[in-house]
Amino acid sequence: MPAIDIRSAISSDIPHLIRFDHSVETTHVMQMESVFNNGNIDVSFNETKLPRSLVLPYPKPFESMANSWTKHGLFLVARMEVKLVGYLILEISEDIKTGMVTDLVVDASSRRLGIASGLLISTRNWLKKKGIRRENLVVQAKNHAGISLARKLKMDYCGYLDHYYTNRDTAIFFSFVL
Repeated sequence: MPAIDIRSAISSDIPHLIRFDHSVETTHVMQMESVFNNGNIDVSFNETKLPRSLVLPYPKPFESMANSWTKHGLFLVARMEVKLVGYLILEISEDIKTGMVTDLVVDASSRRLGIASGLLISTRNWLKKKGIRRENLVVQAKNHAGISLARKLKMDYCGYLDHYYTNRDTAIFFSFVL
């Protein structure tokens, strides 16, 4: 397997990144259940296997994202040989010493090769050097691959927000203390 090169993005990368297949195929989803009982609200997420695979469109209008891609705290791309294969966008909250991964995309032809893991681990190293103490990741509740990645990298569930995305999907938040 060729080595994965991770570097800061440059503006000439953007036309290539826009052409990525941003969709995700999933066979499982996290179904949220809320129970109101004796003054308590209990919320749980249950992993449910779908009867057939589902293709999830990217939850953001990525075509319009290109105008803001270079205005983030960190914007990394991953390359294998000379081909761009993935990217990560991170927002920094200096006041709470947190980096939030808002976008993590690997082109469909290059998935399951460790690229997303490599991007997240590179981000952790960068955050540590900047004195940031926490890495957060936001994932669609329907994105089984993203949730599995967060679990694989020992990230802790830290909350959710219903109707977070423009398509009204629920977001699940994960966190890793550096």
